[in-house]
Amino acid sequence: MRMQFWKTVVEDIYRDDPPVQPVSVELWRAVRKHTLTRRWLLKIIAEREKDMEDRAYRNLQELESYAESTQSSLLYLLLETLGVKNVHADHAASHIGKAQGIVTCLRATPYHSQRRRVYLPMDICMLHGASQEDFIRGSREQNVRDVVYDIASQAHVHLQHARSFSKNVPDAAMPAFLHTVTIEDYLQRVRKVDFDVFHPSLQKRNPLLPIRLYFQSWKKTY
Repeated sequence: MRMQFWKTVVEDIYRDDPPVQPVSVELWRAVRKHTLTRRWLLKIIAEREKDMEDRAYRNLQELESYAESTQSSLLYLLLETLGVKNVHADHAASHIGKAQGIVTCLRATPYHSQRRRVYLPMDICMLHGASQEDFIRGSREQNVRDVVYDIASQAHVHLQHARSFSKNVPDAAMPAFLHTVTIEDYLQRVRKVDFDVFHPSLQKRNPLLPIRLYFQSWKKTY
């Protein structure tokens, strides 16, 4: 019902008849001001609706598809609010969104495992002989680390692909891409603990993140 509500809200917004509800009104203003594309909003809702099935991703490609439809779609909308229309920025947004989706899945693994839920791609778990029960009990064995390594490596690949477009991405797009700082921070930290996704240090915030964000913003890089 909630998903259907938001589908209706989006349609009403584009008919210039938003519901009298704070988020709806602000979204309507943003759509009018920045001419946001309806397709990206509906794509996010549709993908979230699929995610309500509450099951593990069958393979890494399915996780990437989810990340593309949700995280990347948000980035496309952010680029529109910044007035950026650039094919290289769009390509970068696609890869950054996928990297963010993958990292979010890894970061949430300890939280979900405590609730006896595992969403990591089943094909990679099977490849390394790691069962859902291994993650539920917080195993730190090598086969579990190998699963995390493979998934984290794919996020790193997407981050590198995104940066390969940086010379052709306009400076105006940089604010939308600043969260590459948090993506890279997590990938660096999980590598330092040998891909032990349950290591206590990964559950703590990095106090240096605000400084790194400031310098990256100042340098206009991602």
